[in-house]
Amino acid sequence: MIKVLFIARYRDATMHRKVELLAQMPDLSLCYILPRFWQDEFVRIEQSTSLSRNVQQVAVPMVGRTGDPHRTLYRTLAFKMNHFQPHIVHAEEEPDSLAALQIALAQQVFAPRAKLVLYTWQNMDRPKRWYVKAVFRATLQASDAMLCANHEAVELLKQQGYHKRVAAIPAIGVDTQVFVPDPSRTYDRAAFTVGYLGRLVPEKGIDTLIQAIERVARPVRLLIIGDGPQRAALEAQATLLGDRVQFLGSVPPNQVTRRITELDALVLPSRTTHVWKEQFGRVLIEAMACKVPVVGSDSGAIPEVIGDAGLLFPEGNATVLAERLRQLIDSHQLRQELAGRGYSRVMRYYTQEHIAVQTAEFYRTLQEAK
Repeated sequence: MIKVLFIARYRDATMHRKVELLAQMPDLSLCYILPRFWQDEFVRIEQSTSLSRNVQQVAVPMVGRTGDPHRTLYRTLAFKMNHFQPHIVHAEEEPDSLAALQIALAQQVFAPRAKLVLYTWQNMDRPKRWYVKAVFRATLQASDAMLCANHEAVELLKQQGYHKRVAAIPAIGVDTQVFVPDPSRTYDRAAFTVGYLGRLVPEKGIDTLIQAIERVARPVRLLIIGDGPQRAALEAQATLLGDRVQFLGSVPPNQVTRRITELDALVLPSRTTHVWKEQFGRVLIEAMACKVPVVGSDSGAIPEVIGDAGLLFPEGNATVLAERLRQLIDSHQLRQELAGRGYSRVMRYYTQEHIAVQTAEFYRTLQEAK
């Protein structure tokens, strides 16, 4: 039996699903550490400590904002390591974060024989202050393995001199009990519905999407679902388009599936900056699971996630994005083909079940290694 201490800032049922699946593996025993409270622009949640046949769940308060991946700490010293005595400590925390350093120190004190696995989304070597570099070096040295959200992150770690075990396994897949196609959804030729779902920030490229809608020259409407500091500027940009563009604000997690299935196509128009490029794009696989065709820019991991199951355009290029949308509007066959490919790709690579199996196999390989 492999005892795994799993630490992650999960906050809703679709995220917890992976932990439940891991706990069902006959050779794994799990202790699951998660935040006691979570608050962001969508929800405020209080989570509790519980004990079931498969997993011990421990809710821990945090110091700082739970949504801050770098400067937040857990309000605990031992993370239950002294009682649980894990073989593997798996923390989904960035290696340049204070939480990762805290967990690495706790592992060395309370479970020195355990193997430490950290997680990174970072696919760009962004500038770091000297003390962030020091944390990064310390946690990488303390770790025994790394999991990454994308293959660019794997290559970046290797370039930075990390020669221990590393693999690209998404942290969170699609809960296929939640994200399902709507069999009653039909294509409305009077108004093809394009959607964006996510934060309204410059790096997400929503201004490019609005420019593309202006150029489509077809009956089309755009639903922008989410909120953020760029909302006022985007609303001003969309003024001339009238009711062709609607800003719906943020929606809670339990309404995301309904909003996605209202769409004829979902677009993720992310744009690379000097410190960030798209690291995964979870909304893409959620739409694909709902058999909604997807269009994405070529920023970061988007082409890796979409594969041949969607359409791509050069980031920031509204002209090409408009052409991709015209292709979808004009071809029922293309929409059906991409919807089928997207669904098949998700079922093959991105379900919570598949990711749990991959993660468990990673544990086994790591535990067997000398």
